[in-house]
Amino acid sequence: MIAIKSTSAATFKYLTLILGVFFALAPLVVVLFASFKTSQEYHNTNSLTPPADWFNFDNYRTAFVKGNMLKGFKNTAIIMLVSLVGNMLIGTMIAYVLQRFTFKARGAIMAAFLFAALIPGVTTQVIVFKIVHALGLFNTMGSAITLYMGTDIIGIYIFIQFMDNISTQLDESAMLDGASYFTIFSRIIFPLLAPAIVTMVIIKGIGIYNDFYIPFLYMPDPDLRTISTSLFAFKGPFGSHWETICAAVMLIIVPTVIAFLALQKYIYNGFTQGAVK
Repeated sequence: MIAIKSTSAATFKYLTLILGVFFALAPLVVVLFASFKTSQEYHNTNSLTPPADWFNFDNYRTAFVKGNMLKGFKNTAIIMLVSLVGNMLIGTMIAYVLQRFTFKARGAIMAAFLFAALIPGVTTQVIVFKIVHALGLFNTMGSAITLYMGTDIIGIYIFIQFMDNISTQLDESAMLDGASYFTIFSRIIFPLLAPAIVTMVIIKGIGIYNDFYIPFLYMPDPDLRTISTSLFAFKGPFGSHWETICAAVMLIIVPTVIAFLALQKYIYNGFTQGAVK
């Protein structure tokens, strides 16, 4: 009886995993198949029907050239680099103050970050848009960079958890040698936060890379298109070139998949270490 229950449980477990993998990969498979199909083949075949010619790269050439994907990658890289540097500096400095210093407003500040994370972003977009426009950042990369640089409760939490494992004796020894708080942070704390910083760079970087809303709303200039908004080059009043869009989507997905496969251990280790005091 026990053996039958164990077998049933194992069967259910693997069946659930197989279904989960199928539902996760099915959309990617559909996009991959469509990217190699001609327009006629796309409209006359089923979504899960493989393409007749796996070496038909016309859609990829069209997507890369007409969609100006190279400029999209360039703009995305600039925005991502500046935003990540600023975000990591701001996040680590806030975490340093909240973890190393005791003051009355500490709890209120943590509560404010948590409260801000609970508010739906769409409810604040009107005032955010007015602020960005008033600062003269609309239709510039500065708008996206400024919004992406803002830290959140998740980043602060991960940095604080890592900082809990850094002995305060290092701070005290440095202060005895005449080091200022800024010196302690920049030369002791910040380098020791490298695992947490790598984790947050990966998570935040993928978020910026995949984001469509902010570039679309705040940077409508075609010369400022990112890789996500470049897809709109193939959508017009007479319909959408879905096979070309699918090819562009695959061009966008490939760097993300490569980055995740190469850095996945840092993501898992970062969350695991950051969750344990």
